Amino acid sequence: MTTLSTLTPSGQALSGPRKPHVQKRDWTGWKFIAPFMVVFTLVLIAPVLYSIYLSFFKEQLVGGNSFVGFANYGQALTDPQFWESMGRVTLFFVVQVPIMLGIALFAALAIDSARLHLSSFFRIAIFLPYAVPAVVATLMWGFMYGTKFGLVGNLNDFFHLAIPDPLGSSWVLASIGNIVTWEFIGYNMILFYAALRVIPTDLYEAASLDGAGAFRIIRSIKMPALRPAIVIGGIFSVIGSFQLFNEPSILQSLAPNTISTYFSPNMYAYNLSFAGQQYNYSATIAIIVGLFTAVIAYIVQNSGSRKEV
Repeated sequence: MTTLSTLTPSGQALSGPRKPHVQKRDWTGWKFIAPFMVVFTLVLIAPVLYSIYLSFFKEQLVGGNSFVGFANYGQALTDPQFWESMGRVTLFFVVQVPIMLGIALFAALAIDSARLHLSSFFRIAIFLPYAVPAVVATLMWGFMYGTKFGLVGNLNDFFHLAIPDPLGSSWVLASIGNIVTWEFIGYNMILFYAALRVIPTDLYEAASLDGAGAFRIIRSIKMPALRPAIVIGGIFSVIGSFQLFNEPSILQSLAPNTISTYFSPNMYAYNLSFAGQQYNYSATIAIIVGLFTAVIAYIVQNSGSRKEV
């Protein structure tokens, strides 16, 4: 054993065990992220855990709030209204998201090219709708969709046309898709444009020396560089599609016979909770939708990563 020798005032040597050096833990990093962790726990982790807790209970006439296990989940999986709303937003995602991302990609490529005049103006003009709050945008488009008081009605009267009712049962989902596309093209365009701006100019110069044209540069240089941004845009679009709430909820007052209380899963959960006082079943719907959204987002991310290999 290693000993430590010291001298007493009389000159006699004393020996004892050497104390090991203990390294003091540095908590500086945890102190910096502590405010975020507190807010993250309070606004995300705690509500999710509480929703899971609520989903295992049910308010009954006899016995009050009782533990029912997975009974609420079994009810949700056999609920035709829930599956109708899920099918509607799935169709919305499959059709609307590729159109929106395609237009945003085209706009980003056009603005990034040196052939488009007033590129700064178009960049701001395309992004501007994203700065409009969703409630305001929906009210604005709802007014234009009106067949009796709005733009569609005025066009029908002035030109003696017969434009179908955009808020009718056959067109309401497409009309909502048009609003969402108008709102978020600018956001995705900026996302793609930022990815294009970080491509080294040396690649363009080398491709030009090799005789590559504009379309070959897009296919061989720009599109591979855009793949991570496209994946991110796709993931955000998946989350946004299955969280569809503002647009149908606001338009419901204009088309009450077309937009039901279970038009989207979020509307269904909201109305179950605040109109039907079914908090437990509403929490169950929210948990299932969250899990389904996470699975679809993972598939989108995994497919994009696989192509990148």
